[in-house]
Order: sequence, then C-alpha cells, then structure tokens
Amino acid sequence: MLRPRWLGVLALCLVVAGVFAWLGQWQLSRAVDMQPLPEGATEQVQPIDEVVQPGEYLPEPLVGQRVTVTGGFVADDFVVVSSRYNDGVEGYWVTGQFRLATAEDPTSIAVAVGWAATEEEAFAALEQLSADAAARDADAAALAVTGRLISDEGPVPPSPSVDPFTQTRMSPAALLSRWSDIEDLEVYRPYLVAETASGPLDDITTRPPDLGSGVNWLNIFYAAEWAVFAGFAFYMWYRLSRDAWEKEVEDIEDAAAA
Repeated sequence: MLRPRWLGVLALCLVVAGVFAWLGQWQLSRAVDMQPLPEGATEQVQPIDEVVQPGEYLPEPLVGQRVTVTGGFVADDFVVVSSRYNDGVEGYWVTGQFRLATAEDPTSIAVAVGWAATEEEAFAALEQLSADAAARDADAAALAVTGRLISDEGPVPPSPSVDPFTQTRMSPAALLSRWSDIEDLEVYRPYLVAETASGPLDDITTRPPDLGSGVNWLNIFYAAEWAVFAGFAFYMWYRLSRDAWEKEVEDIEDAAAA
C-alpha cells in the first residue's frame, strides 16, 4: 500500500470520494427546506410572472399556488382531456390555450377551463367556447383568469384501441402539439386550473396544497447513497492493493515450490 503506484491510486480514490461527498452534501442541502412557505401563502393570489417564468419548472412548494393571468383564449385551440375526476366523479376537462396580454413576447399557458360529466357535454362546451373566443372583439378588454398552478403531468400515448388524438393527461407539452400559431411561442411548463368555469362547464374542485414537513426524504436517501459510494471508493483501493499483494505472495510460494 505504501508503494508509489498504490499511493497514486489512493490519491485518485480521494478525488473520487471528494466528488461523491460534495454530491451528497448538495443532495442534503436540497432535502431540507430552510425557508418553507408561510401558512396560507399559496392562497394569496399573485401575478403568474412573480411565481414562475415560461419554460421553468414549478418549484414543489409552489404547486397549487393561486395566480392570475390576463389575456384571451385562442379560438381554435380548445382540447378535451379525458379521465378527469371532480369530487370523485370521472369526467372530462375542456382546456384551452390562453395567450397572455402582459408578456412582451408571444406567451401562452394551458388552462383547464372546466369539467363536464360526459364526452358529449365536453365537446358541446368546446364548440361554444371556441365560437365565443372567435367572436370576441380584438379591442375588447382582456380576460382575467384566476386559478391554481399545477405541475405538468407528462404526456402519455393513448392505447391502440382508442382515437390517437385522445388526451388522458394534462400535459402542456402534448397540448402544444395541437395548438395553432405556435411559432416563436413561449409556453409555461405548469398548467392553470381555473377557479370559475366558463360556458356550460362545471367548476373544477381544487384544494389548498399540503404544507408537508419541509423534508424531502428521497433526497436524504440519495445523500446517503453518495456517502456509501464515497466509502466504496476506498474499499476498491484496499481490495485492489490486497489482490495485488496476494498475487505476489502466491507467485513467491509457487517459485519456492518449484
């Protein structure tokens, strides 16, 4: 172990273990929220640009934050999303592309406008909302929508037995592929659940988010893993040097026996 070769391997292991220790410390710092949101903070309505920016992920403490957006719906970009539960009853959401009037560049957010019990009711509401948006005067005052910000659920392809355009997850990324006029468009990653439904739709029931404990146990588990990896680097140095020593002893014994 004191030979230059194995001291060099030990130095390399020290570097590797140091990197692993730094990663473990970083995970641990993310595991504990040192500045949790005060109670009731998510219930205070804020402008969306004070909570999250287009293209950014919504921080976990802000999931469910009430925000307000100002602008208007794009007439041809209402989409029905199935498998949506409202107070335990399965139904459909009607969603739309809401173009913000307060952004300098073209910016949109996916909005869950309301809930319908049947597919027929959802598509009837979709047609009405699309007609209302198309008939809206361009000089009319901008609409203000208040609701809760929810993280993207992620796109999931429909099963082979259903219409390939069937949407079962609330994913702005998937909705973006069905929107029109999206060139140079900035889009928010989270979506907005409107507190008050539009047209003949029912309000979507939402509840304040749980405050939680402020401790992310998954990150703590990852931090412990990095500590184990750091220790394993030293074990590898010990095991390799011991194997080399045992081989030398075995060669000496074989030479003596010959």
